[in-house]
Amino acid sequence: MATGDFCHIQFSSTDLAKTKAFFGEIFGWTFQDIPGFETYGMFQTPSGLGGGIDVSDRADPPSDQGPILHIEVDDIDATLAKVIEMGGKTVAPKMKISDEFGHAALFLDNVGNRFGLWSA
Repeated sequence: MATGDFCHIQFSSTDLAKTKAFFGEIFGWTFQDIPGFETYGMFQTPSGLGGGIDVSDRADPPSDQGPILHIEVDDIDATLAKVIEMGGKTVAPKMKISDEFGHAALFLDNVGNRFGLWSA
């Protein structure tokens, strides 16, 4: 990674196992436990970008008010259907941004964090 690239994304959860299942099933994220950090789950996206999910007492509660991180997908409609199936909900349905930039949508995961979907 180069200086200035995203290198780690961290967000909160109230249920680490539930959050791992949600993002693993829908987006193919993989997870690694860190000995001694039972309240923090490391994840990696298919492209290699990684981050952590914090369920510790020091973590902010899950929120729909923080930064919006968009996840690239092939089919927004199918992904939103899977989000709902896995206990999340649509916040903003698929919308066309432009012919050049494609479409976007917003959803809440199964513990209340807001994320975006992007399809070029």
